[in-house]
Amino acid sequence: MEVRNKEQVISRMKSVVASKQFGQEDILCPLIADACIQVCPKNPANINVDNVRVAKLLGGLHNSSVVRGMVLRNDAVNAKVSVYASGVDTSATETKGTVLIHSAKQLENYAKTKEAKIEELIKAVADSGAKVIVSGGAVGEMALHFWLKLSQPNPDDLGYVDSVSVEEIGGVRVLSNIYAYLPGFTIVKNEEGGNSVCAVVLRGSTDSILEDLERAVDDGVNTYKAMCRDNRIVPGAAATEIELARKLKEFS
Repeated sequence: MEVRNKEQVISRMKSVVASKQFGQEDILCPLIADACIQVCPKNPANINVDNVRVAKLLGGLHNSSVVRGMVLRNDAVNAKVSVYASGVDTSATETKGTVLIHSAKQLENYAKTKEAKIEELIKAVADSGAKVIVSGGAVGEMALHFWLKLSQPNPDDLGYVDSVSVEEIGGVRVLSNIYAYLPGFTIVKNEEGGNSVCAVVLRGSTDSILEDLERAVDDGVNTYKAMCRDNRIVPGAAATEIELARKLKEFS
């Protein structure tokens, strides 16, 4: 099997996707296969499933598509960007330490001190006029809380966070509102040929349907990863065991 042959990939992926979204596999499998083939490295065994991302929008499933790059919610136009090589969070010490707390008041003051320090750091970034933060590591929950508090985002945007690493945005250009079917979204696309990240834009009528579709896509991507490591397959639903039992009976 050739892992870059779309038809062969689809034929082996259909049963997995159909187990989650029966009847929709003919729509989803070509999208998943296209996205996986685009991010497949020279050595297929090194494929990273995190390079296939999912963007969920309301609409009809037949209007789903694949974008060569990343699709980020919210449209940032002429925004000041703050880039950090490390994560946006409190740093951990190299050695372990023990803090002895004798009362509830001391515990409360200890927590307040940490919160105040993080709020001070995030407030300095917000006061600089930055509207977008790109970090090379994770963004801490407390830092995210103060960022949302100070930036006062639209309530519809709360609860959605997309992580973008410095390596992923290297050598790319941000394209805003160039796709008519993605209004209000920012697309990060590599123009030098070949993309390390690909996004499957799913459309569904409700949020619960979109979540089910996302799970089906995740199963399909992991199936492609398994095929890249070993593309040998056997019939499922205990068909292999039944045939072995029949052959053993004949032999005996």
